[in-house]
Amino acid sequence: YGTCVGALEGVPVSGILGDQQAALFGQSCFQPGEAKCTYGTGQFLMMNTGLTPTPSKNGLLTTVGFKLGDQPCVYALEGAVAYCGSLIQWLRDNLKVIKDAQESEKAAERAGDNGGMYFVPAFAGLFAPHWDATARGCMVGMTAFNTSDHVTRAALEAAAYQAKEVIEAMAKDSGVALTALQVDGGMTANNLLMQFQADMLDTPVSRPVIPETTALGAAYAAGLAVGVWKDFGELKKQWALDRKFESKMEGAVRQKYWTEWQRAVEKSKGWVVVEGEEGKGKGVGGGVGAGGLGVGFTLMTGLALGGVLGWVAASRKK
Repeated sequence: YGTCVGALEGVPVSGILGDQQAALFGQSCFQPGEAKCTYGTGQFLMMNTGLTPTPSKNGLLTTVGFKLGDQPCVYALEGAVAYCGSLIQWLRDNLKVIKDAQESEKAAERAGDNGGMYFVPAFAGLFAPHWDATARGCMVGMTAFNTSDHVTRAALEAAAYQAKEVIEAMAKDSGVALTALQVDGGMTANNLLMQFQADMLDTPVSRPVIPETTALGAAYAAGLAVGVWKDFGELKKQWALDRKFESKMEGAVRQKYWTEWQRAVEKSKGWVVVEGEEGKGKGVGGGVGAGGLGVGFTLMTGLALGGVLGWVAASRKK
């Protein structure tokens, strides 16, 4: 794309990727049907769908995955969830039921299970696959038995349920059932959440040694461009497994949790109504279309990062 000036004089800018596309690349999801989920402040799932764009009919975004030089463009399906790690921050800063993110796993373990509670974190509406701007956050199923530990556990479990919603939408759009999920981001350090995710998907969940795969993906792309690695095969060898989580949950228990979560989501919808339309079921703005992104969805570019990592890759080649 060019070369840098100033402190990085002559360094080639050899890789430019959006953050989620970079994570997909960093997870070595090079083949159709391979998918990753990033658990950060929000939650972002992306599946490689190959050389043909797949228009979504189930509330997802059809997007570019990556393009290498003169090779054909690879497309992807993406689903974004607004609250993931930020929900745990909310428990810490607003409710003050935990002191830090690490304590959330201990609290959830003390609870043992969700105690019948479900926490739908629709603080700014529901993103994929619902796109409902009228929804608002809610906790349902509470009894006098529940404690702050159950609240924390329900908040963690919400991430797994929301990922399952998006993955099921991806399966419908792509016609490909997920056989494994690559995960990354800060919340993947929570072993309880990762195990629950595998349980709810009934699919292995693989956590890599390097959880910050966005930066890694930009480095991979830059390295390919300047010859540090010659092909996808060499990049696949770079990916290293930290831990694989296998499902341990009985099918009947999984279905019970899933049915009750879906009921909870329906309770969150339609809360915001137009003034004067109370009782008529008319929410503000109706559902937000996947193309509208009406509730603060943002994408970041990896332009600066790509330049720096181009320099790293070029230096390594030397």
